[in-house]
Amino acid sequence: MAVAKLLVANRGEIALRVFRTARRLGIATVAVVAPDDRGALHARAADEAVAIASYLDPGEHLRAARATGAEAIHPGYGFLAESPAFAEAVAAAGLQWVGPPAPALRAGGDKLAAKRIASEAGVPVVPGGDPAELGFPLLVKAAAGGGGRGMRVVRSAAELDDAIAAARREAAAAFGDNRLLFERYLERPRHVEIQLLADAHGTVAALGERECSVQRRHQKVLEESPSTALDPALRAAMSEAAVRFARAVGYVNAGTAEFVLDGRDFYFLELNGRLQVEHPVTEVVTGLDLVEEQLRIADGGRLSSHHVNMVTRGHGVEVRLYAEDPVTFLPQAGRIERLRLPGSVRVDAGVEAGSEVGTAYDPLIAKLTAHGETRNEALDRLAAALAETEVTGVVTNLPLLRWLVAHPALRAGETTTAFLVEHPPLSPPSPPPPRPWRTPFRLNLPPPPAAPPPALEGEADDRRVESSTLVAPMPGTVIRVLARPGERVRPRQPLVVLEAMKMETPLVSPYAAEVKAVHVAEGDRVAGGAALVELEA
Repeated sequence: MAVAKLLVANRGEIALRVFRTARRLGIATVAVVAPDDRGALHARAADEAVAIASYLDPGEHLRAARATGAEAIHPGYGFLAESPAFAEAVAAAGLQWVGPPAPALRAGGDKLAAKRIASEAGVPVVPGGDPAELGFPLLVKAAAGGGGRGMRVVRSAAELDDAIAAARREAAAAFGDNRLLFERYLERPRHVEIQLLADAHGTVAALGERECSVQRRHQKVLEESPSTALDPALRAAMSEAAVRFARAVGYVNAGTAEFVLDGRDFYFLELNGRLQVEHPVTEVVTGLDLVEEQLRIADGGRLSSHHVNMVTRGHGVEVRLYAEDPVTFLPQAGRIERLRLPGSVRVDAGVEAGSEVGTAYDPLIAKLTAHGETRNEALDRLAAALAETEVTGVVTNLPLLRWLVAHPALRAGETTTAFLVEHPPLSPPSPPPPRPWRTPFRLNLPPPPAAPPPALEGEADDRRVESSTLVAPMPGTVIRVLARPGERVRPRQPLVVLEAMKMETPLVSPYAAEVKAVHVAEGDRVAGGAALVELEA
């Protein structure tokens, strides 16, 4: 590689991942560290570390590069990774940008423009338009980003205004752009993505697919390759569509074309102009180091016939170990007291024992990726690795991951984006139903009425005071207070909206009640377990 020193404009697991490849290639590394992240592992893992004011400030990354003599910048994922303005600023500073060119980022990153380009290139897209034309259910999405932020499923006109307002706030906070789009919502599709590599000489290669259907809050939990839903003909059709779109936007470097799959019909969702969190799944089945490929392409290298005619080997499966509640998926915070990660599978970690998991950044602890000659072998290896894993000091989704990898429906390859709705987390797994009942159906029964709170211990039934306190399920910032003292509220009515990790979480009334007191105001930062609203039935 011509580059002698590389700055990674990111933190955590992805920074450590890029450092690992750079070190193997003999490239010196520079870490950047925000004020609230000084104790982070990535700050100690690089050859040099530079304090910056914010990971979201392009000028700070450029200042750090100039101060250390770094010749190239790798943006990782998240933060500024898909910012055309940042890509332009890096190039204008005479530095090498390890990512797609700004025009491709601009065309592919704007979902409205991307859908238009895809249609013109003959790539099928999910129908979109005005909510009145689409009907319900529909999906509200941020036009400028992904990762589940700025995304809401709306099932009725009564929910639309609140969903739009919340999606705009999340989109503005995460991407600095509050534009939205509306799409028809597919109830039980699969989520399948194609890994792409493209060089600056016009060659685009598809490296196979990853199935990412098991999701919570529109964010992925388990990814695998190949997908159990694709045969050679469907795989070829989706790969060709992904390549057509990449060519249409002039794409260069690594990227991912995301699709939803409904039966044998597939629809383009978006192009992620960066390395994906789940890229290790592709690496274990192709034998490629995608970070090395990114660096080589950025340096002017060409793709070979080996890339274009890539044949994958065996099966790969990855899970994401998060600091989050395994049932509610709400992010958690705290200090990791003990961390034992397995040595039997690939581990990409961003923390260590003693690391603090806060509310400002994604709560990812590690990714575990297993490879086997068959899918069952890969899943068995992953299950054994999860059994070895231990985390104390902070609540994690480890119980969910162990349950998920053993679940009969997942083992049967029957996964859709509704998996964790149809199979509630940690519920007793049951054998798959007979074949005729495995196709999607909907039981149109009304939800059961919300139960009143239990009687307080020692109180007579006829003099019972039914009261409770709504508490914060996680640390965060109060961004909306929707309850007023003396107000009557209905079951499931939102009372407070918390923001943590740039995701909003509405907290609702568990039953019909009167609001007795409100203990927080908008803008307050609260700890997990803090009292927010007192209710009395």
